[in-house]
Amino acid sequence: MLIILSGVSGAGKDTIKKELIKRMENVESLPSYTDRQPRPGDVPGVVYNFVTTEEFERMIKDNELYEYNVCHEHYYGTSRKLMNEKIQSGKIIVKDLDVNGTEKLIDILRKDTKVITIFLRVPKEILRKRLENRIDKPSEKEITMRLNRLEFEESKMDLYDYVLKNNDLEKTVDIIMDIIKHESMNKETEF
Repeated sequence: MLIILSGVSGAGKDTIKKELIKRMENVESLPSYTDRQPRPGDVPGVVYNFVTTEEFERMIKDNELYEYNVCHEHYYGTSRKLMNEKIQSGKIIVKDLDVNGTEKLIDILRKDTKVITIFLRVPKEILRKRLENRIDKPSEKEITMRLNRLEFEESKMDLYDYVLKNNDLEKTVDIIMDIIKHESMNKETEF
């Protein structure tokens, strides 16, 4: 089963993913590939596999990615090989992904993999504070660029099985854990 978490930058996807992995057995992350530089605290192979732009473009050319996108001036993508290995392992995979990537993975994987999609909403003023308080201290230009994407991301919420307001981490994690438990018991792949 694949759990996709989406929402704008600062919505809490990575924090929630880490909490789910800590608290639930059989839950693993699927790192994305990116050509951006690691931020303070990034551990290669955990949330991201860091590659050069040239290497990423080679992966595109060689059809090694299920999906990829340019977001905030950097490539991000999902490895076919890593995804297939995780699915074969029988683990519950948690992946954070933008709305474009979510749409592509739903089209590709839902035929033979149970895909549950969750969109995390955050009020714009809280989102701004989260972005301003990040360890990597984004510039005002970067914050504005990320906030400007909010409307576009939220316009795609109808793609998602669940839409949650993420203004309380504990409550949000508890709700998502309940969703995973419920969906794990329901073996059907079609909705």
